Order: sequence, then C-alpha cells, then structure tokens
Amino acid sequence: MSKKICVITGANSGIGKAAAVQINQAGYHVILACRNPSRGEAALKEIRDQTGSDALELMIVDLSLQSSIRQFVQDYQTKHESLDVLIHNAAAFDVTQKEKLITGEGVECIWATNHIGPVLLTDLLIEPLKLSQQGRVLTVSSKGLIVYPFLKVDLEDPEFKERKFSVQKAYYQSKLAQVMYTYWLADEMKETKLTANCIRVQNVKIDIDARYSTTSRIARSMYAIKSRFSISPEQMAETYTYLAVSDQVRETTGKYFDDPTHIVDSSKYSRNKENINQVMALTRKYLQQQSG
Repeated sequence: MSKKICVITGANSGIGKAAAVQINQAGYHVILACRNPSRGEAALKEIRDQTGSDALELMIVDLSLQSSIRQFVQDYQTKHESLDVLIHNAAAFDVTQKEKLITGEGVECIWATNHIGPVLLTDLLIEPLKLSQQGRVLTVSSKGLIVYPFLKVDLEDPEFKERKFSVQKAYYQSKLAQVMYTYWLADEMKETKLTANCIRVQNVKIDIDARYSTTSRIARSMYAIKSRFSISPEQMAETYTYLAVSDQVRETTGKYFDDPTHIVDSSKYSRNKENINQVMALTRKYLQQQSG
C-alpha cells in the first residue's frame, strides 16, 4: 500500500468521524477503529459517499477489553506492515451514568477504555509505528481539566472501589493519565522517529437528542445553552488533522495542543516526572494482570 495509514479509534461519530474525512482527503488510508459494527458500517458508508474515496476501512475494537485490542492488532498486522498515525479518540463519558460499570475483564469501564486501552494499543502497535518514515501517536484529553487544577490520579484506587464513584471524576482522572502517558511516551521514544502529542479537546457541539435522550429536560436545556459557545466537530478535527499530517510538526513531541497554533501547559502535578513514573507503574500492573 503506497498511501500512509492512519488509525482513528471511535471514528464512527463526532470529532473522530470528522477527522477521518479530513485525513482521508489529505491522502491517507484511514482505518475507522470502532466498537459497534453497525454504527461503524454506517459511518464508513457516509464517509465514502462524502469523499468518493476507497482508501477507507472499518475494523472492530472495544477499547475497554484487552482481549479485543489484542485481536485488533493481530488482524491489523495480517493486512498492514507499518502504521503512520494512531489517534486515540475513543472515550467513555456518559454524563447520565450514575453507577460504576465493570468490564467483562473486571476493570472499571472508564479507566479501562480511556487510559489502559490506549496504552496497550500503542504498545502493541509500536513496531508498525517505528516502521513508518515518521510515526505519530496522538492522545486526546479535555479542556475540562482546567476545572480540576489539583486533580491527581488515585494510585491506590483508580477504579473507585473504595471511594464514591463519580463519572466526571473518573473521566477526568483518565484524561489526566493520558496527558501524563503522552509525556512518558515522548521521552521513551526520543531516540526514534516516533512522536507523541496530546490534544486538549475544547467544548464541541453534540447531538443532544441522540446522545442524551434519557437526560432530564433541564439538563438538556443546559447542554443546548453550552452548545452555543461550542465549536463544531469539524473545527476540532482540524487540530487532529494538523498534528497527523503536517510537516511542520514532524519533530514536535511531548506537547499539549489546544489548537494547531497553541501549545498549552497541563497541571504542575502532571508534568512531574516522579508522578508520571508512578502512573505508568500503575498502568503496567493492569497490562501485566491481563497478559499473565
């Protein structure tokens, strides 16, 4: 295959789908890595109709399950030798969720999907990424972390086994961990051509009726007001696309991007190397438990 390859997780809707369109139009073969086959097929058809391109592919993966990730990578390597861009767009965050959910592998779902899954997927695709002329890994965090300036990853209880579950705290903890993982990966790969950067996603407009159909009328009204000050998925996807394809960031690594022109700082806690190493040591325990 002559085209460069980009894998985007959670590419069946929103920013992921918009990025798939843009990166495909930039000349890449884009793989939509989706959990739901029917939604993935619908997105694939829509993008093909929109772009007129055949350089698109659907592959199924559930980021909450390490077994699914391992199968995805096995399937990928039977089709493709190298990988140029890996975008960790998929995330679990349902504001209507009140109770903790556990995956079939026994891990709290948000922690598994938003942090452990992306780390494992990168681990297993690191050799194909190194075979690229310049492999790129893009993680995704949230501007909402600004509201939690003193948040830390709970090294003793990341899954809320002993403390009260909050979907917001679980989500932002996982996104904080992803920022820290990005710094760690960039440092680990500094002697290679592979780069790792993180995107701070802003407030993005969503289909409230489709995504939160069971939410109260008051809550939906609040989301409607918030959406007036939000950007479109296509606008946010421009940052994904820039970091995925632009020659201007070929050697940029270990950075946190608000948009294509602004690099921002994360919290002091997240930049501390000892804290980063502690989070990664915790992360490795989860990967070893499943592999063992």
